[in-house]
This record gives sequence, C-alpha cells and structure tokens, in this order.
Amino acid sequence: MSGAVAAVGAAAVQSTGARAETPESVEPEALVVTLCFDSGEGSDPYSATIRLTGRRAGIRGMPKAQDTFTHEETVDGIVPGTGPLSITSWVYGLQPGEWTVSGELIRREAVPGGARPSSRWKRPSSLPLHPAAWSWRRWRLSAGQAATLRTRWAMAAPLARIPAVIPGIWPALSALGALVALGVLMAILAHEREPVGRSLAVSLIAVGAGLIGAKAWYAVLHPGPWRQWIGGWAVDGFLAVALITTVAGLLAFNLPMGVFLDASAPGLFFGVAIGRLGCFFTGCCAGRCTRSRWGVWSSDRRVGARRIPTQLLESATGLLIGIASALLVLDHAPTGPGLIFVAAFGTYIAVRQFLLRLRAEPRKYSWRRSLMSRATA
Repeated sequence: MSGAVAAVGAAAVQSTGARAETPESVEPEALVVTLCFDSGEGSDPYSATIRLTGRRAGIRGMPKAQDTFTHEETVDGIVPGTGPLSITSWVYGLQPGEWTVSGELIRREAVPGGARPSSRWKRPSSLPLHPAAWSWRRWRLSAGQAATLRTRWAMAAPLARIPAVIPGIWPALSALGALVALGVLMAILAHEREPVGRSLAVSLIAVGAGLIGAKAWYAVLHPGPWRQWIGGWAVDGFLAVALITTVAGLLAFNLPMGVFLDASAPGLFFGVAIGRLGCFFTGCCAGRCTRSRWGVWSSDRRVGARRIPTQLLESATGLLIGIASALLVLDHAPTGPGLIFVAAFGTYIAVRQFLLRLRAEPRKYSWRRSLMSRATA
C-alpha cells in the first residue's frame, strides 16, 4: 500500500451569510449540492475550503436575505494524485424552489516545518468547481452540466443521490445476509439430523438481541445526540451479543452447543460478506484515501475519492471463511465440537482488527475518549 495514504474527512462545517427568518406559512427545505474537483499534483496532503454561493431562481430586483446563502465546508487530508473527488454538502433552512449554486475551492498547502498554520502556510489559491456527474456503468466521476437545483423536504435530504452511493441498500443487503445465514444454518442442521425447530428459535432470538447490541455498541462509540447514532450499527456489538445469547439459548433448549456453533459458522460469515457489500454501496466504514493502483473510487457519503476498499476486503474475508468452514463442517473434519466456529471467529477478528486501521474514521474506544477528555480538561 502506498506510503502516501491519508484520510479525507470533515474537519469543520459552517454556514455564513445573512438569512432572514422563513415565513411561518412556508416550511424551510434543504438543498443537496454535489461538486467535483481534481485532487491535483504534489506529495503532501492538503486542506481545502469548499465555498458555496446560492441564489434563488426567479428573483426580480434586489434579492432579500432569504433569497441567497453562503455555505463553507473544510476538507482535511486531501491526497494529491488520487484523481477526481466529489464533495456533497447539505444546506438547510432554505426557501423552497429552484436555486442557482456556484462553488469555489480554496486550497491551502502546508509548508513543512511544523510551524503554526497562520504563519507558515502559503497564500491560498482558488478555482471554480463543477457539478458532479456519476456513471454507474463506467464507475467514473466526471464534470456535469450546470443547472438549477430544487430544494427538497429536509427529512428526505439524506436520501439524495450521491456518487457511488445507493440509499437504502444497506438494510436490504443486511436482511438478505440474515436470511442466507439462517437458511444455511437450517440446511446444515437438517443434513446432520439435528433438531431444526428449536435451533431456529434460538437463532431468531440471537439475531434480535444482536441488533440491539449493535445499536448500543454504536451509541457507545459515538456519544452525542440520539440523532447522531440512530442510523448507525456496529458489527462488533452484534457478534458479541448474538454469541452470548446463542450460548444461553442452547443451554436453555438443551441443544448440542458444539454442533450448533460449527453449523452456524458458514452462514454467519456468508451473511457478513453480503452485509459488507451494503456498507460499500452505502458509504459507511469507508477506507482511507490512497493514490495506490489498488484503490477503488468510493464515498463516505460526503467525500468521494479513490479509497482503500475496506468494506470489500472484509466482504471477501467473510466469503472465504464461510466457504472454508462449510467445507470443514460438511466433510466432518476430525476436530472437537465447536472448534471450527472458534477458528473461523478468531480468523475474522484478527483480519478485522487489521482492516479497522485502514479506515478513514478513527476508532475511539471509551477508554481512549476518557484519556483524551482528561488531557484536554
């Protein structure tokens, strides 16, 4: 992997410009703007400010405060040489209607030496931005034609079209993965002449508890307002809680634990393989930006760029573990009860810990957050 790998992320978002209060008879709406630019040349990552200027179409005479806006976002760690990038911005509280929006990129290149940015940064340069056009067939970002944009209901703004992102695909593929996992488990148990009905009950209870654990785990890793974590899930929480619930259910129903766990391994990791495809097309769990030829253009739902395909790598890992464990289970490999599941689970955890280090979003566990808060107190 290239040594110049760096993360592209949001460091600051701010909106400026006068905006009068919206009349009570008109509900404020949101505007979703996606622009593209080239990462440029160079060796060191840089920061850039995206400045959007909008004007409501059809205004005659001098525009009022609610007819214009200025919105700025800062993107840190842009890696030169990664090709075209896209930036998607959400501007809320606007008057409904058609808007003409123009964008400008203000680039600041850091001068080596570790000095304060205010004293050692070069004079920023700027260039106009173009609307982004995405081709699913060619899997390519390009500059589109300038056109007016229509506002939309603010609650539906997250469902706007973004390059390389399919809204709603993650729940669909996650549900498909769960069905595949249950189907494979039931087929293997039936093949081994084990009780299917009680095993299905344990599985369904474990899935339900795992979903609760995934939501709770995500909330712990992302503290803040409930709106911040309501849409997120953590696979670590799902696996941990589902495993504990499964063991408890097997003991309660007096089912053979080792046989059940081994039989569940293939379907579980087939489900992981399918679910991680949903992450890739949703834009969550995105990898760092890279100029390596092995990078794949994808999005984190805000910045689209060539990235390390961490979701695809984890999906491939799940598929390989699922195939290997299925062959071992069906071939009745001479192992102790439950060892196939333990080996599969341990392999997945080891690979996952490596892949977590390649993600754009840093992993901040609760104990690290406590240390950081003490240091800044």
